[in-house]
Amino acid sequence: MKILLIHQNFLEPEDGGGSRFNEMSRLWEEAGHEITVLAGMIHHATGHKPERYRGKYTYVDVLSDRRRVIRCHVAAVYAKGFAGRLWGYFSFVFSALYAGLFRAGKGYDVILATSPPLFTGITARLLSILKRVPMVFEVRDLWPESAIDTGVLRNKLVIRWAYALEAYLYRHAVLVSVLTPAFRQILIERKGIAEAKILLLPNAADFSLAERAALGFDRLAFRQKQAWEGKLVFIYVGAHGVANHLMQLIDAAEQLQREEKVLFVLVGDGMQKPALQAEVKRRNLHNVQFVSSVPKSEVFHYILAADYGLSVLKKCETFKTIYSNKTFDYMSCKKPVLLLIDGVSRELIETARCGYYVEPENTEAFVALVHRCLLETEENRRRMGESGYRYAKAHFDREVLARNYIRALEAVLSARMKRC
Repeated sequence: MKILLIHQNFLEPEDGGGSRFNEMSRLWEEAGHEITVLAGMIHHATGHKPERYRGKYTYVDVLSDRRRVIRCHVAAVYAKGFAGRLWGYFSFVFSALYAGLFRAGKGYDVILATSPPLFTGITARLLSILKRVPMVFEVRDLWPESAIDTGVLRNKLVIRWAYALEAYLYRHAVLVSVLTPAFRQILIERKGIAEAKILLLPNAADFSLAERAALGFDRLAFRQKQAWEGKLVFIYVGAHGVANHLMQLIDAAEQLQREEKVLFVLVGDGMQKPALQAEVKRRNLHNVQFVSSVPKSEVFHYILAADYGLSVLKKCETFKTIYSNKTFDYMSCKKPVLLLIDGVSRELIETARCGYYVEPENTEAFVALVHRCLLETEENRRRMGESGYRYAKAHFDREVLARNYIRALEAVLSARMKRC
């Protein structure tokens, strides 16, 4: 099968963050499929553009014999407020459309667009029409709901237009892929999408990456190098953005200053990181450590060396529908999870018995939970970590899900050909 994937936030090979399609496309290639990715030139969390892309409208990265990424122009104002972000999305719509028509070649069996941003669907739909290739639309996050709930999107006209675009894309997709049971339920009950048209294919744990990182890893030496000796390390790995609302961790750290064993380690980058660092400095906190974004393989060393993994989001209704990527990373590394996200993510860790939930933005409750963790035995932490690992291995193994995804694409294309 020849797949054209439209993913504005597709990671660079050494980037940290959500690598769902980096791993999926690698596994698809190993199974004999050919993948071309249309991706943006600017990192979605940091706004950084690598030097090799400067002055270019498109740039082709050949990853291997059957996998390449065509990097497409994104306006430089991407990181400058909502208006800049919106123009960044639309500049990618135009550049990706150009790349799809004139750089990607022909002969594709399917076009797969993944959202957010929702606007990748515009490019996918236009290319679907022009190339006469069916479109599959994937929902990694409900948009515009998440943008509305976090206060990023307020303009009523833009909101109405976004909902109309969303409905249009669902209507013209041959398959709508979703990452959580809650997404599936919302699409059926609120948005009127036929159940048969929806594929539930959740995020997954990168067991191969975790296992490679653990091979020969000296946890004690790593902790000594990071000055973590004698500390109970609570690690957060991921974006430092508005939706993550990491200020709630800073608030808790302030109340926990007298607990000399407690250390919060925040790994990653994002537009809110400078403000978080400034606040830690202003409050003179010594129990918060910031680490810049590191390659995915190195991220697993930080997780393996920590004691608890933190999954954190702003308190809003839409986030009750999502699975947090980092939760699966913690589970694959056998780390207990402290979850500040309600809804399906809470159901996940409670079913897996791999950690504790606390209400997001409830500083007092989170501080109490950290005190509980200080009293926890190492054996109990190990037991929770093992439980999470087993559950993720049984239900969220990326290699298994990658095969399931391809089978679903092949089935829908086969059914479509029979109707033609």
